[in-house]
Amino acid sequence: MNRTEFIIAIAIILFVAFALGWFAHWVIHRFTRVSKSDIGEFERMSQELHEAEEARDQAISYLQQRESELSSQINQSEAELRAAMDGLREARLEAEEMRAYIEKISAGN
Repeated sequence: MNRTEFIIAIAIILFVAFALGWFAHWVIHRFTRVSKSDIGEFERMSQELHEAEEARDQAISYLQQRESELSSQINQSEAELRAAMDGLREARLEAEEMRAYIEKISAGN
């Protein structure tokens, strides 16, 4: 095999390798290609996801607002309860003092 035959053989081998590579690329591209309907579905899903995230954020902010309202109502109710309990305690002490006073006056007569 002389030099010219060797160069031609290498050129043919390289051409066949190129053709096989190009064909493999075409086949892979053909099977993995994303269709326009898939792209449309991806866009629709993306939009729905965005809307769901917005709804979630609104729900979270509503729940936080509602939680703070309820917390303030609980604090207010607890303060009113403490005030009522203090008033009841004072009234009981007063009633006890009045009973003791009445018993003291009754015992003196």
